[in-house]
Formats: sequence, structure tokens, C-alpha cells
Amino acid sequence: MLSEAVPGARSVAFGAWVRAATLHERPEEMGVSHLLEHMVFKGTRSRSSQEIALSLETLGGSLDAYTEREHTSYQARVLDEHLEAAADVIGELIFHPLLRPEDLALERKVILEEISMVDDTPDDIIFDVHNRALWGDHPHGYAILGTRETVKSLDVAHLRTLHERAYHPGRLVVAASGRVEHDRLLATLERAGWLDMPMGDRTPFPVDPVEVAGPHAEHVARKDIGQVHVVLGGQGIAHGDSRRYAFALVDMLLGGGMSSKLFQRVREELGLAYSVHSFSSAYADTGSHGVYLATAPDTAQEAVDAVREVLREIADRGLTAEELAAGKRQLRGQLVLSMEGVSSRMYRAATTALYGEPFRSVDELMALVDAIDEDQVREVSRDFFNPDRHILVSLGPQAVR
Repeated sequence: MLSEAVPGARSVAFGAWVRAATLHERPEEMGVSHLLEHMVFKGTRSRSSQEIALSLETLGGSLDAYTEREHTSYQARVLDEHLEAAADVIGELIFHPLLRPEDLALERKVILEEISMVDDTPDDIIFDVHNRALWGDHPHGYAILGTRETVKSLDVAHLRTLHERAYHPGRLVVAASGRVEHDRLLATLERAGWLDMPMGDRTPFPVDPVEVAGPHAEHVARKDIGQVHVVLGGQGIAHGDSRRYAFALVDMLLGGGMSSKLFQRVREELGLAYSVHSFSSAYADTGSHGVYLATAPDTAQEAVDAVREVLREIADRGLTAEELAAGKRQLRGQLVLSMEGVSSRMYRAATTALYGEPFRSVDELMALVDAIDEDQVREVSRDFFNPDRHILVSLGPQAVR
């Protein structure tokens, strides 16, 4: 249980992370974590679904949840005087959902509509295509929403089994930030019944070792869209890797904004794409990263070739001293600005517990950025940004290579 007081704040961000998600699912249960995240909002022992929806919004606050690969998260943002209401509602969602068959029949249709929405959004689905190409049958390659087949096959027994295995204090990380004192937070959780719940098993769920596919190209033909959507990428850096900040700096300069190398080359100089950017995700055991772009079919190959040229230049020579110094300034600024809000501070506090990292002050983070040197940059550039090691996936009316 972690908290960080933010002087001058009048609000509190409060959240709980369940250490169970897509990474811990069997193939035939793909999507069960996401489905359970939806189902807890359908009713608890003391609130209907409408009462859950009204509980914090009528106070001017917000209540949300999401499922990712390693964790399922429930969070709220409220005025400090309403922290107890937030803790009570989220406690009900996590510990006391009803999980009724009649609710599942309705929510299953909602999830299937969500899958259809993603299918109709090529700049979303291309990332699922890349994950499958990169990780294959490993859970890192699963669709978080599941498939139509798995969602249709999941029943209340699946949901209750997952809930009993994972939704107890032993598998939770709780964090808060804003106008909050730690002792008050503990007392609030006690009044809301959190501390009365059985601790449960803390043993981490097993995860199979990761094997990454070798470089290759895949294409998903879609004649109903006007652009070719492309991801070129590969295995990224794990969350605890000491090179994480050097990797972040290179990735940021490569495709992190309007001043990035990719934006300037592909969009500003060549006019080949409206959207081009880099992305990365870090997990406990591995990571993924790459470049996304969307372009017209007749310029798609030229755009991909231009991206490869930029990547190969970085892989071959790294960054100049001037680029490294500028990147440090930019990364320092982004880190500080990202921690201005109470929600981002809550996420940072939770991350330290989820990944077993020390909690670092802003000055300590700045020191890590300042310590990035040319050798680190050259190493991550060579190991991660060489396009010859990447997987190319495309979706649209024409393939690229």
C-alpha cells in the first residue's frame, strides 16, 4: 500500500492493481480478465450497476478500469473529502461483485461490439497483428479483448474461478496520490472493509518463457480501407533493465514527437504520411517496440524504406554528442511534466510495487537521465533499432516488404 502526498492538491487519485491479466490466461480463456473487469461493474452486493455509475460521478469524480497484459486496474479520481467513497466503491467492485449469468449475457454482447470496433479501426488492430507476429502463441501475443470465439465460450464459472484466484489482498497493489495522508488512507481502507478480507495466496502466477519470432513480413489484406497501416518492430526492453532510460531517450528522439527524426524525415521532408511515430511497452520479462505509420498504397513501400533508413542510421552510429545532450534535456522535461498530476504520481507509486523497484525522487530520476552516456546509447541503438532484426506487418489493400 503506497501513497504520495502532493502539496497544494485538492483531489486524490486512488487505485488498485490486480496481479492477473492477459499474460496469465490459457488460450481457450483468452479475454477472461477483460470480461471480468467489465462484469464487476454490473452489480455488487450493495450497489446496482446504475448506483456504481452514479457513486462518484455525482460527486464530480470519475471511476474507471482497464485490463493490460500483466495487471488489471481499477481507479478513481475524487476530491479529497470523497476518498472514503472511492475506496468503498472500488472495494465493492474488487471483493464483492455479483457475477450473474443474466448480466454476462448482456455484457458479452458489449465485448463483441468492442471487438468489432477494433476490427473497424485499422490503426488499433495493426498492433494486435504485430503482437501475434512477434510472440506467436505466447500470451504476450494474445488479444486483450479475446476473440469472438473465446468470448462466446466464457461463462460465469470462468469468471468466478478467476475472481477467487486473483481478487484478494495478496495479489493487490493499492496506491493513492494527492491530498492524502498515509495514516488516513489506512484508516479509510479499514472502514471500507479492505483490511478484513483474507490475504489469500501471494504466489505469482506462472508465465512461460518468452520466445521471439525472427525477422519476417506478414500482411493482412483489407480492400475496404484506403491506407496501408504498417508496424516495423521487435523485442524491446524489460521494465527492470538498467538500460531503460537510454532506450527511452533513443526511442523519443526517433519517433516521439514533431521534432523526432521519423516525423521530420517521413512527413515533413518526404510528405509520405500524416501519422508516423515510435512506440514501446516494457513488461517484467521482456518488452516490445517499433514504428507505426499509415500511408497511401502507392507510397507505402517508399515510406517503409525511409523508416528503415532512419533506423539503420541510428543502429549504425547511435547519436552525436549534440543529439545526446538535447535528448537528455527533452527527456528530463518530459519526466518532470509527466509527474505534475496526481494520477500520474499514483501510477508511478504503483509501478514501484508491481515491478519491485525503489521509489525514486524527481532528483534521482534526473540523475539517471544525466548518467546516460554514448556507450549506452550505442548499445541500445545497435541491439534494438536495427531494422534487419525487426518484424514487418502491414494491413490494407497492398502489401509491403
